[in-house]
Parts: sequence; structure tokens; C-alpha cells
Amino acid sequence: MIVVMGRESTDNNVDEVIDKLKGWGFGVNLSKGDHKTVIGVIGDRKEEVKSSLEALSYVEKVVSVSQPFKLVSRDFQPEDSVIDIGHTKIGGEELILMVGPCAVENENILIDTAKVAKETGCQFLRGGAYKPRSSPYSFQGLGEEGLKLLKKVKEEKGLSVISEVMDKEQVELVKDHVDVLQIGTRNMQNFNLLKAVGKQEKPVLLKRGMSSTIEEWLMAAEYIMAEGNFKVILCERGIRTFETATRNTLDLSAIPVVKSKSHLPVVVDPSHGVGKSDFVPQMSKAAVAAGADGLLIEVHPNPESAVSDGPQSLDFGGLRKLVKELKEIAPVVGRKL
Repeated sequence: MIVVMGRESTDNNVDEVIDKLKGWGFGVNLSKGDHKTVIGVIGDRKEEVKSSLEALSYVEKVVSVSQPFKLVSRDFQPEDSVIDIGHTKIGGEELILMVGPCAVENENILIDTAKVAKETGCQFLRGGAYKPRSSPYSFQGLGEEGLKLLKKVKEEKGLSVISEVMDKEQVELVKDHVDVLQIGTRNMQNFNLLKAVGKQEKPVLLKRGMSSTIEEWLMAAEYIMAEGNFKVILCERGIRTFETATRNTLDLSAIPVVKSKSHLPVVVDPSHGVGKSDFVPQMSKAAVAAGADGLLIEVHPNPESAVSDGPQSLDFGGLRKLVKELKEIAPVVGRKL
């Protein structure tokens, strides 16, 4: 059970509820964010005290939650979460497109990509300033210089930007340059990092771990929300299976499953899901048909020369063609682009 305190509740009100719960023999888990204070109730016979708590004027609501994840659950919030980022709403009627190179390479590539993104109606520019790579000898990103380039292009072109944060020590720096902080697949269960991004106010895009179950993924989101940041976007990016024909197995069934369990918006990364640009358009359209709220697509002006993930990146012509097709599909599933 979860007790959600009212916005006007005081620290004394919170202490009173905690004292009551402990007096009734319950354990408590306090989550105090900037905008909402939540008390998790641990123990049996919770339903017996629910009406007593709801009668308190400073309690907003008391929610019974059967899932191991609480704040993420539709039991906690039946309606879909819609996250405002600038002039964009993720989780609403509009289909969100986040496009750009896997890694920030230089200013010219970012500017050229941002121009095409803007003219095709994409709302976000993506690019990695810090790159977690399987090989220590691969390009690791431009670091802070890459973040500065993203922020400069954002200000010039009017696009929101998203980039990955790899370590809790990077959180303050990254959040000062981007609109959305991305947690990559390798860090989905980096719990110290999840707690750190949960303590700041910028939205967080949480990629599914490459070998993680849906429940593990949602529990990772719970770590972020338990620290007070409720602006979490889930991203399906393919999971590791026995199949080797594609880079990963893009689990599109995860979209309706997650949406049945959670109120959080879900975007899909078809680029990492399949690893081959030829298949990205088909899987992008399939993801929209399956109910995705947005797409995270790797785009590069010259994929053959990209320093990271060129084989799975669309060129500008490929992006223009895909967006045109998505504009035809979106209205069929109740979306607009």
C-alpha cells in the first residue's frame, strides 16, 4: 500500500502518518521528492487502516498495489503519464521522434542532422557525448565537449536534446546541457546512478537491459521514481537471445505488456534492436502500430564514415522517407506527427 501526501502537507503531517503506521505495527518506506511525498506501507492487514488514512485532510490518496513495483504501477496511477519537455509532450497523442548520430563527432554533423530533423518534424536531437563501448579501444565519445556541442545546436535549431549519462558523478554536468538524460542498457541496474538521476528534475529515458525481464526493467524505473523524479520514459531497445540474424531481438510485445502494467510512456529504439539500417524502417512502423509513444532512431549524414554504429544508422534520405511513411501510419493508430 502507498500513502500519497497532499501537496500542502507539512513535515509534521508526514511524521504524524508515519507515527500512526508504526503504532499499528507497519514498517514504512519514505520517498520525499520535490513535488510529491510518498509513504510505502510494509506489513499485513493494510486494508484495515486504509479508510483511517484516507480520512486525514493532508493525505491525497491511499493506493493498494499488488505489483512489486509501486510508483510505476497502474494501480498507483491508472491514467497514462504525459511528460512535458519544452513544447513537446511524451505519452500523449503526438508521436515523438528522437533522431541523431550514435556519437557526437563534430559540430558540422550535428548541425546538418539537426536541420534535417527540424524540417521533417522530429522533436529531439540525440547524440552520445559519453559512449560505453564493448571494446576499450573503440571511440569513447567527446565527453564535455560533446555536451557543449549538443547545447549549442539545441539553442541554434530549437530542438530538445537527449544524451547518455554513464556515472553518478556525471549527472550534474550532463543535466546542465540536455533536456533528457538517457540511461543505457549496460547501466539499467546501476542502482547508484538510478538514484542519482532520481534526485534531479530532468526527465530520464531508461533503456531496457539487454538481458532483463520486463519486471526488472520496471523495478529499475521504480528506483528513479522512489527518489522523487516521476518523469521517466521507458525505452525498448532489443534483448539478447539465441538469434544472430539481427544485433538483438526487438521485443515489440513489451510495449502492450508494459502499458498494461505501468502508466509510463514507452519509446522504441529500432536501431539497436536490429543493428541493420535496412530493417529499421519496418520495425519503426511496427513499433508505432504496437503502441509506442515515440522512436529513438540513429541518423547520420554518411553512415559509412560514422565512428559508432554506422551500419544501423539511416542516412538523411532514409529518414525523410521513413517520416513520410510514419505520417501515413500515425493517424490509423490514433497518433499525430
